[in-house]
Amino acid sequence: MAIAAAANENLAHISNVLIYSAMAVYTLAFLAHIAEWVFGSRSAVGRTAAAITTEAGAARAAAGASAQGGGTAVLERPKVVTRAATGSRDVPDGPGAAGTSEKGDVYGRIAVSLTVLSFLLHAGSVLTRALSVQRAPWGNMYEFSTTFGMTVVGVYLGLLVFKKNVRWLGLPLTTTILLDLGLAVSVLYTESDQLVPALHSYWLWIHVSCAILSGAALWVGACSTLLFLFRDGYEARLVEGRTGAGLRRHLDELPQDRKYARFKAKLALRTDDPMSRLPSAATLDKLAYRVNATVFPLWTFTIVAGAIWAEAAWGRYWGWDPKEVWSFITWVAYACYLHARATAGWKGRKAAYIALAAFGCYIFNYYGVNIFVTGKHSYAGV
Repeated sequence: MAIAAAANENLAHISNVLIYSAMAVYTLAFLAHIAEWVFGSRSAVGRTAAAITTEAGAARAAAGASAQGGGTAVLERPKVVTRAATGSRDVPDGPGAAGTSEKGDVYGRIAVSLTVLSFLLHAGSVLTRALSVQRAPWGNMYEFSTTFGMTVVGVYLGLLVFKKNVRWLGLPLTTTILLDLGLAVSVLYTESDQLVPALHSYWLWIHVSCAILSGAALWVGACSTLLFLFRDGYEARLVEGRTGAGLRRHLDELPQDRKYARFKAKLALRTDDPMSRLPSAATLDKLAYRVNATVFPLWTFTIVAGAIWAEAAWGRYWGWDPKEVWSFITWVAYACYLHARATAGWKGRKAAYIALAAFGCYIFNYYGVNIFVTGKHSYAGV
């Protein structure tokens, strides 16, 4: 028995080392994703400033000649094409986090490679934690959090494998995972141990794994929804001419004797707004809807499976336990979102607000109920 116990402790220690190693690599991936956005941005500004300087110098050399029309090589914002339908618009997707900068793209590829490496370390930590006690690795809040984070990264990498244009999710992904794991190892950590008798059931594998997978997909939907709101506001300003693109349309109208003013205005004009490099609002909205609509049946099954497990463990399908209540509230919120999407007057931003509120319910069910509310579903050791 002493040898078995030591082996379990060794595996638990290896799991801890792997999770901290994964956090270190996630941090490097986070920095690389930042570099992808920042260096892509600087490259655009540099080319814009150089082109403007060249244009101004040529104008001075020509003693006021006005032969510089269209000579500024900049990273143009997406051109807006307004549809015939009132209030709708059709904007092409942005070029991505790296823009059209080769340097930014290199940092993006490095970031994805580091994310893959950290995912492997993360998965190794979850696996060795499971082997240390010979059970599913989600018997307490710490294990649930680490497995949840691993699944979120797995969903992201899976989308990349299937050639989906989601690399822009890398920065919010690594930020979220670092926060999740930081909270897990500092506040939620629980020693590797056996489960209470009520949790010894094959439903542990079914119910909790579905909850984790649902939450990972809902995170992608929530992140897409949040960015949709920012991008939608950006596109609205773009159409109304309240952005740099609108300013540029009026620069050529300035008299030639105000060249210095034209130069300053162009130099101040940033053509590499991060919002311009995101997918269009329509694309983000469509992605969020498809993800939420696809995962909603799985979340429904998660609740049903939990009820069946509750009957086997406690002799009743539903007891209005806080966890059960908030799971149902989350289900109702996402059902309202899907209904809003089918209702003409509630599409777009109104439906997006409902989706974010629904994900907020999931997060409260994830952290708040388990930590602050006492109930049969409260995880041991927290």
